[in-house]
Amino acid sequence: MGTNRKLALLASPADRAQEAAARLSGSLPFVPLAEADTVVVLGGDGFMLQTLHQMLDDGRVVPAYGLNLGTVGFLMNHFDERGDLLERIEQAKDFAVAPLRMEAVTQGGTVYGASAINEVSLLRETRQTAKIEVSVNERVRIPELMCDGVLVATPAGSTAYNLSASGPILPLDSKMLALTPISPFRPRRWRGAILPDRSRVTFRVLEPAKRPVAVVADQKEIRNVSEVRLEIARDRELTLLFDPGHALDERIVAEQFVV
Repeated sequence: MGTNRKLALLASPADRAQEAAARLSGSLPFVPLAEADTVVVLGGDGFMLQTLHQMLDDGRVVPAYGLNLGTVGFLMNHFDERGDLLERIEQAKDFAVAPLRMEAVTQGGTVYGASAINEVSLLRETRQTAKIEVSVNERVRIPELMCDGVLVATPAGSTAYNLSASGPILPLDSKMLALTPISPFRPRRWRGAILPDRSRVTFRVLEPAKRPVAVVADQKEIRNVSEVRLEIARDRELTLLFDPGHALDERIVAEQFVV
């Protein structure tokens, strides 16, 4: 892109982010998000996800350049007020991230749609173990998974909840999805699967009245679901910007060597 870039600035409610936003606003001519071709995001990974979902909901998606003023900052760049922000953005490497499209049906028959950039997780709502049928491309692969839950993660989200649940780390360009059980009881030896990202995954909750299950798509929760259908939404692709040498694909590789 050229140097006449129109930047929007969004900051999390945290004090550090708000203070940094006030200082940056005095040095650069930011515009409203609706007029921008790039958005600068101040905060942590949670606020970045919130921003990306806001753009998906609004139907206008622009590249996002994050500056970490949160905790982990896996989706963010290092915050440094001494550098030239415009120059950093011009030199940044772009990465395309395709979210999951979720369709969830509740026990009452209501259908909800949502997108997930990191993962979609099914979680038991009570002390009762969940029983879930797992299908891939309309073929039942596990008739009855007894577990605390199960999730599907994108490569961008494979180092988040998926990794905590002992799921695999997926390189960003792998075109794969991680299907990972959460505290599985039976089948006892099943530890998940790696699927092509063209796969369609369906979860059907068994005994939903007795063993209620909730589904969470990133930050959106729907309770008492009976069925959840997932696939990659290629028509809703997002773009993240990273400083050279600090890109998401390198971080995902490096995460596999953390001991």
